[in-house]
Amino acid sequence: MVLTSSTGGGHNMRARSLAQWTAKERPQWKIDVHSALESTHGLYRFGVELYNTIQRTWPQLHHVYFNYLEVAAMFKHGHRILGRGRYVEVLENFRPDVIVSVHGSTNHGFFDIARHVLGRDKVKCVTYCAEMWGGYGMSRHWVNPDADLFIGSMPETVDAAIDLGMPKAKTLAGGFLLHPSFYSEIEYRETEAFWNGTLKLDPDKFTVILSTGANSANNHERFLRVLHRIGRPLQVVALCGSNDATRWRIEELAPILERQGIVVRALPTTDKMALLMRSASAILARPGSGTTNEAIQSGCPILFNRLGGIMPQEMITERFCREHRLSVSISKPGDLPEILRDWIDHPEHRQGYLSRMEAVRPRVTPVDLLQTLENLR
Repeated sequence: MVLTSSTGGGHNMRARSLAQWTAKERPQWKIDVHSALESTHGLYRFGVELYNTIQRTWPQLHHVYFNYLEVAAMFKHGHRILGRGRYVEVLENFRPDVIVSVHGSTNHGFFDIARHVLGRDKVKCVTYCAEMWGGYGMSRHWVNPDADLFIGSMPETVDAAIDLGMPKAKTLAGGFLLHPSFYSEIEYRETEAFWNGTLKLDPDKFTVILSTGANSANNHERFLRVLHRIGRPLQVVALCGSNDATRWRIEELAPILERQGIVVRALPTTDKMALLMRSASAILARPGSGTTNEAIQSGCPILFNRLGGIMPQEMITERFCREHRLSVSISKPGDLPEILRDWIDHPEHRQGYLSRMEAVRPRVTPVDLLQTLENLR
């Protein structure tokens, strides 16, 4: 059983990825992805919606939200979790051998309830944490010293967990947990069909992805309106998610941009994200761990969009990338044209980011993670 919640998009993305890898590599296993917070009580569902509203409208306000949850510790003890009877019912029906939490709020009380219902010796409780650095921004609730195992995406994640009290013997650097397509070979014909057929773009030309989160939060138009300052031909793929209004406005803006040498394609979503990122020249995205993991795995230089401020969780992703010199942070739209012009005119500058991404890319895959879970049983 995988415990997740829809705060942002990264947690559910990793939960889905674990389910996809399980279906691919361990089809005999049964797996259930459980939205632990929103399905347990209305108050928690409201909290999830509040989180996502803040993320869409004013990311800086998340510092208040984050610090409140750090102090409140609402999910620290099983007996304090509201609506826990619904979770108990799920446990009794599914009876998991292993529970994997991919969310910062589901590593304590939810583990306690599972052990009480199923028996401590009948279920293993594991945390998978995709945060990439420690300190302010990594919730202390990720770490439960009583858990059977803490898996961090990077060695720095593991070090942070140990600093927060996790026994070193119960830690593992397990790499990224991404869709299987990010690890598979892609044939040239597939790339050509997607770029030339679906996008009607040239995969050999400099192309920037404007990314959006699961909540369709973006400010694409502000960036698009300054790209003419580059003075160079450019292709842009703007991912808009469920934000149809933004996509329609970009489509209206596209003919004007094309006359300025900027070819834009606005998409809602794509199931070819791995293919797109492997061929693109750069991606502009919020400093979330999910997109950052995808960018490192794909070898796609990342530009961090800091407009509206950044959340505590984003701060530690940015810190990791700053320490390893993997990204460039952008605080205002006018910064983007200068950076892209430099990368177009001096490809070796962009190549440096690719080389450093290759150096930090985990050598383990989700297949290794599945083997680790199997060994726990």
